[in-house]
Amino acid sequence: MKIKKILVPVDFSKLSTKALEIAEKMAGLFDSRITPVHVHIPITEMDEPYALGMSSSVYQDLDKIEKNLTDRLEEISREHVDESLLNDPIIAFGNPAQSITDLSEEYDLLVMTSHGRTGFSRFLLGSVAEKVLRLSSCPVLVVEEESEIGDLERILVTTDFSENSAIAFPLTVEISRRAGSKIHLLHILSYEQFKKGETDMSIEDLRKERLKLVANKYFQDVKNNISWSVAPSEESPHEAILNHVKENSYQLIIMATVGRTGIKHLMMGSTTTNVVRHVKTAVLSINPRKVKASETDDEIDD
Repeated sequence: MKIKKILVPVDFSKLSTKALEIAEKMAGLFDSRITPVHVHIPITEMDEPYALGMSSSVYQDLDKIEKNLTDRLEEISREHVDESLLNDPIIAFGNPAQSITDLSEEYDLLVMTSHGRTGFSRFLLGSVAEKVLRLSSCPVLVVEEESEIGDLERILVTTDFSENSAIAFPLTVEISRRAGSKIHLLHILSYEQFKKGETDMSIEDLRKERLKLVANKYFQDVKNNISWSVAPSEESPHEAILNHVKENSYQLIIMATVGRTGIKHLMMGSTTTNVVRHVKTAVLSINPRKVKASETDDEIDD
């Protein structure tokens, strides 16, 4: 799996520049190039409170707005990313989530923050991030202000044993190969799935054996760097993952955004969103519905 083109939405907040810095590290790892993008929402009649005292020209001179935004985006990108890794910036107009999602079709990775200009109602990057997570055609790396990927020493990847969750494994392996990362494969045994009195230790043992089979099947190329565990929990899957992350140090969490669709107790979509909301660790999410089925078993390219 190759990552050659990285897209980074920037809203000019301090937090969004964090995405540029982490994108630079990923670009160095994969020999990629970075394209910064800013989505501008034109002022309309719906935004009259924001436009009080402005002349009518502010509604019309989009060319001037685009030039000013381009200059600013170029400047801030060069402050945080080596110029040799940068492509020309993109200025888009319209709905941020939809614009970013549409652009993502042409990229291999999208790096963005989960919260932007809090209080600036015309561009709340938090809600944008959640929509992009659900809709993006490429993997989405969501970072927080406290996120530090360093040299990617330790990666956590989750599985519910579904084919959907396995879609995250090839990229996990590729990152480990390039960065020398240790991978921990985690399965949450949520007792919410079972009726009262149905749980016993044999279920946990069976899950451990199954997890071992998954590790052997998908992680042979990095077999010296893989470990795994089953975490029994009476909490929801995302709460169990959060507790695991609090007790263990990781630089990156990798999850599929959709797991066992139709099984109400382990919906990886909602689990991923909740993990993104609450952890400080960078989270790389992959939407199986947006990945071609034929890519699942492809060999990982160098």
